[in-house]
Amino acid sequence: MKPLWWMVGAASVSWAVIAALCGAAGNPEVLFGMMGPLVAALATWIAVERTYAAAPERLTAVMIAGLGIKAVFFGVYVAIMLRPLALRATPFVASFTGYFIGLHVMEAVFMRRLFAGGMRAVR
Repeated sequence: MKPLWWMVGAASVSWAVIAALCGAAGNPEVLFGMMGPLVAALATWIAVERTYAAAPERLTAVMIAGLGIKAVFFGVYVAIMLRPLALRATPFVASFTGYFIGLHVMEAVFMRRLFAGGMRAVR
């Protein structure tokens, strides 16, 4: 469960800093740019950790299915954020891209530790 808290904490603190520095110039776009990648990263980590604990041989199939689900989710999410909510594209896309990359890097580090035995999987 610690990786979940690290991802939430890092995203929340970075958003608070950006919001304080940019003020209205970056919000709510930065917040919404963070939320989609954060939700996806948390869901991915939960699926990876539980699958690895129960049946590690199924992990590749779960991750491939997750990739497809995330592709659809992100397409719909970005479309909703830019069309019906009419968020400003530049701050939203910059935030979304930064959080997408940053959270995926965090996931990769946590997965490496999990697979190397440095973390215990939740049962």
